[in-house]
Amino acid sequence: MRKPDDLAQRAKAEATGMAKQGLAHPSTKPVLTGAAIGAVAGLVLPVVSLPLGLVAGAGIAFWQRIRR
Repeated sequence: MRKPDDLAQRAKAEATGMAKQGLAHPSTKPVLTGAAIGAVAGLVLPVVSLPLGLVAGAGIAFWQRIRR
């Protein structure tokens, strides 16, 4: 099992890399795709709003990238 601080460091490094490199970073496109899927789900599902779906989709995609 990983230490929580290791996961936090990886998340920070990943977010910093995405911010600096933009679309050239390998995690940016999957996270944007997750955000788009979440936004569509937010439009379709009556319980979830578009902004909430967008954030949730991006968060899930980001989590999948850093947990490896």
